[in-house]
Amino acid sequence: MFAWLRSLFGLRPRTAEEPIDEQAAYANSYGDRTGDILVVERVPEPEPEPSPHERGDLTGEYLRRAFEQKLNERKKLTT
Repeated sequence: MFAWLRSLFGLRPRTAEEPIDEQAAYANSYGDRTGDILVVERVPEPEPEPSPHERGDLTGEYLRRAFEQKLNERKKLTT
C-alpha cells in the first residue's frame, strides 16, 4: 500500500549516499565558478520632473483640467 502511495508522489525509498565534499556542494548549489570578472557601472537616475506646484503651474485652470482628465479616465475604465 505504501509503495503505491509513494509511487503516486514520485517518492522513492531513501538510500544511503556518500557525503560530498565542500567544493562539490558549492558547485551543486551555486554552479561552477568562472574566472570572468564583471564590471558593473551605475546608471545615473534621470532627474525627476518638477511637480506643477514647484513650477508654479498649480492654478485653478490646471486643477480643473486635471480633475476632468481623471473623470474621463474613470469613465473609460467603467465602460
